[in-house]
Amino acid sequence: MNALTGTLDPLTIDPTADSDEPPVVRLNAVTKRFGVTAALDGVSLSIRRGEILGLIGRSGAGKSTLIRCLNGLERPDSGEVEVDGRSIVGLGERELQPLRRRIGMIFQHFNLLSAKTVADNIALPLKIEGQKRAARVARVAELLDLVGLADKGGAYPAQLSGGQKQRVGIARALAARPALLLSDEATSALDPETTDSILSLLKDINRALDLTILLITHEMGAVRAIADRVAVLDDGRIVEQGPVWRVFATPRAATTRSLLRAFQPSLPAALVARLVPGRGRRTVLKVVVVGDQAREPLLAELALAVGARASLLHGGVDTVQGRAVGALFLELDGRNETSFAAALEFLRQRASEVEALGHVVDDD
Repeated sequence: MNALTGTLDPLTIDPTADSDEPPVVRLNAVTKRFGVTAALDGVSLSIRRGEILGLIGRSGAGKSTLIRCLNGLERPDSGEVEVDGRSIVGLGERELQPLRRRIGMIFQHFNLLSAKTVADNIALPLKIEGQKRAARVARVAELLDLVGLADKGGAYPAQLSGGQKQRVGIARALAARPALLLSDEATSALDPETTDSILSLLKDINRALDLTILLITHEMGAVRAIADRVAVLDDGRIVEQGPVWRVFATPRAATTRSLLRAFQPSLPAALVARLVPGRGRRTVLKVVVVGDQAREPLLAELALAVGARASLLHGGVDTVQGRAVGALFLELDGRNETSFAAALEFLRQRASEVEALGHVVDDD
């Protein structure tokens, strides 16, 4: 805990530490360099069975390299990579092939074969695997129904919308019943309405099949919509990870705060312009409250408990992963130091984060 601001210091947590079930994916201190550049720099990450993990980062953060290390297309310089309980570091190409079939992948630009029908595109992994035609036909019909394209098996990719093409890509990725689905910027080329439908489909598939999904994206909205946890990759390092609601409520790393800026209330520019550092007669605080505390009459309780007067300047309460998350900007009377200190202590006991932004300069 930072004693000055009341915020939590940066921290990452391994969600599988207290779990008896082995994770579907485990990376331990993975490093990959290209020349003098470290694309991955000591990355450790675990994904539980049936979990959706959002991996987010700006372009060049290392997301593509991480994917290629997961499917064996790149070999890390050091560290361990395990998929479905098996270490893949050091495996030859022949040994990697059956393991890759345990990893389904969907892409930003769909990667469908234009000369093949929808049904043939979906059946391709099964044909490569050597399954008989009757088994392929039955599996394709099952998958077309699952993704809502039961009547499109005979169509060609050029006859489909972008959302329909991505549904075909999802069906193809599921054909071989993978243990892990990698979604690599799968909604980046789609309009917002279609994006929502694809994310909803992925969540439905996750629940119905208990399928583990790694959602690689630069869109925090996609993570918020369906992910259970989020990990933030910056300059080849995991700088923050945790439940989506927690990260959205109290982002700890500077990169996370920047990526989340559009999703969090901010003080109006006119008020920011009047703030100066330190504490004065009227101090402005940012207070983050989560869960039941976000629904409590905080200002009334503050006045009753310590006699301090505070005004709500800006902010509101949202819901993330079913939890109420509030970001409130308060103006607190700071003339009485004892009362001010008692008010800060009261707020810190009830809030996830309390930050003094400065004090208001009165108009002349």
